[in-house]
Amino acid sequence: MKLTPRYILAAGALLILLANAVALVGVYLNRGGEAESRLTLSQRELTMPWGWAAAKENSGLALSLNWRVADPAFGEFGGYGFSGGTPDWLDTARMAALGFDTTLPAEGAFGRRRFERQLPREVLLVLELAGPAWQQALERARQNAARHEAASLANAGSKEFAEKARRAQEQLKREEGANSRLFAIDAGLDRAALRAKYPDRGRYLILKGTVRPRLATHERQTRVTGYVSALAVTQINVPHALRPLLEPALRKHKRTAEDPAPHFEAVIAVGQRLEPWLESVLAAR
Repeated sequence: MKLTPRYILAAGALLILLANAVALVGVYLNRGGEAESRLTLSQRELTMPWGWAAAKENSGLALSLNWRVADPAFGEFGGYGFSGGTPDWLDTARMAALGFDTTLPAEGAFGRRRFERQLPREVLLVLELAGPAWQQALERARQNAARHEAASLANAGSKEFAEKARRAQEQLKREEGANSRLFAIDAGLDRAALRAKYPDRGRYLILKGTVRPRLATHERQTRVTGYVSALAVTQINVPHALRPLLEPALRKHKRTAEDPAPHFEAVIAVGQRLEPWLESVLAAR
């Protein structure tokens, strides 16, 4: 058969129609029935696209889901990784339950590299909004700020201590009013079991994510742990009907150091395929 321009154009149009049909079926299957969870998030958890406000033409708008992991390896000025990290709860037993080989490898760099080359696995991640994990982060920031302020007063005239006190105070302000309150707190393979453990659908999201193995060494003792590396869905499209409610807030420039971001609240729903969508915008300013 001769491939004429008309034939090629028709085939391309058919492929586009098929792709759109598949996408619509996926949306229907995800949103059919009652939502698996429904949370009210703010600009702390839903980040505006980088450079979006300065763009002259915006054919589409998607908000990034901003989540965190309590990772002690980051130290006092950054102990909570954004969008990934190695939490204490992801220990050897949990990694084994997720299907990883947790047998310690032979000592040496080769054994470590071979172990950590295990393929990442898709798991179910539990994300908690404004719960104990965030409260611990907030309390840690307060204690850190108080400790460095006391050290600065005890070492008056020291630029080093004064700088640490300033950084700790800024960190506290970010934790109180800007940082995401959404933390990854658990992982599993059985959605029903996780939902039974975390029944509050207005506080706990269950989303698909990725975990990969890692070896941690502390005081010459090596143990198997894991790294929460990604969510399957990191951006949430803003429906055209909701854009007029969000755009005025998103276009506002930085206000002050204490209040740097636009303010809004939006309801995120998660469907049967564990894919989130923006359901409504409650307030924006």
